Amino acid sequence: MSQRGAPSPARRKTLRRVRVHPIDLDILVQATLAAWTDIFESSFGSKRFKIGKDFKPKPQIMGFLLHALIPLELESRCAGAYRCDAAGHDKDLVCIEDNQFSIEIKTSSHPTSVFGNRSYAQTPASGRRVKDRSGYLLAVNFEKFSDSAAPSIRKIRFGWVDGADWVGQVAQSGQQAHLTTEAEREKLIQLFPVREI
Repeated sequence: MSQRGAPSPARRKTLRRVRVHPIDLDILVQATLAAWTDIFESSFGSKRFKIGKDFKPKPQIMGFLLHALIPLELESRCAGAYRCDAAGHDKDLVCIEDNQFSIEIKTSSHPTSVFGNRSYAQTPASGRRVKDRSGYLLAVNFEKFSDSAAPSIRKIRFGWVDGADWVGQVAQSGQQAHLTTEAEREKLIQLFPVREI
């Protein structure tokens, strides 16, 4: 934001892109919260063990479950318009009619940031078909069990990020990429808990 409170050019561009996306923003929030609730309402095995009651998975497992359930929720709510990914080069949620409206989903137990694997910050090998790193991004931050006995969704954001917004770890052994500070601030609109638009 500028000193006078007017949105920056990058923020205005993000707002335009978010507003033209065919999925209603409320549906993105509802599907995310429903997926989180389903994790705790599900039971496992013949003894019907429940997450949060009988066992408390590490953040990586919670993130995996949330990442798997959100596209299924959205596919169900947007029947015929969207489908879950079917190939490695697909976004997590594919818009059937127009791929530019497909959505990548990132979840994290970090309070404010989301991460991609190191490949998000690398130039793909020539001729290799890979997932486009630019496009719509649904970013979800959640609490860990160590932070709360009954963890919840901290934040849901949505926007458009470019491939160049992902920065890899400096160490060659680093396996993670993160968004630039500017991309986090200017290119993601908060939808929950307090909606910015």
